[in-house]
Amino acid sequence: MSARRPYVVGLTGGIGSGKSAAADEFARLGAAVVDTDVIAHRLTGPGGAALPVIQRVFGEGFMLPSGAMDRKRMRERVFADAAARKSLEGVLHPMIRDESERQIAAASGPYVVHVVPLLVESGDFRRRVDRVLVVDCPEATQIERVRARSGLSAGEALAIVRSQTSRAERLAAADDVIDNRGTLEDLRKQVAALHARYAAMARQANS
Repeated sequence: MSARRPYVVGLTGGIGSGKSAAADEFARLGAAVVDTDVIAHRLTGPGGAALPVIQRVFGEGFMLPSGAMDRKRMRERVFADAAARKSLEGVLHPMIRDESERQIAAASGPYVVHVVPLLVESGDFRRRVDRVLVVDCPEATQIERVRARSGLSAGEALAIVRSQTSRAERLAAADDVIDNRGTLEDLRKQVAALHARYAAMARQANS
């Protein structure tokens, strides 16, 4: 008898949209969450598997005394230099994908929420997930949230938002949308409704 195939919901959204808050709520309700940002932090943290290659490609100046990658300096570098961004992606993306697939295969929840900020930008996302869930809010709300948590100027926050795929493109790819312009309680209600639907879809897919 073949192993049960996990039912995978790809959760995405622009910076400051509230992906983490939504993922936390899905996890609280019992879904298995596989978050590519968490995986990336492990890969680039002290002892991370990506560090030897990153050090060789970018040099000692991008390493902290702790042994971790200097994320602030790297973020500044790749934001200003498209070639550097491609180099970093070339190192990290295959490792992130391999670890994501391993965690998804090992997941024990009723279904998997796979948090991928750049899901729509990856050309094969429809092959990787069963359903696409976009956490959405107006651009002005994104900028406000990014500034509140990072201390960036309005211009810096806007530049990051505009560097990502457009809100319209994400919404066009969505099977489901969480409108996260409101309160945390509004978000929780939407997640609860989707959790019930996804659990039912997963049961049907694996029946």
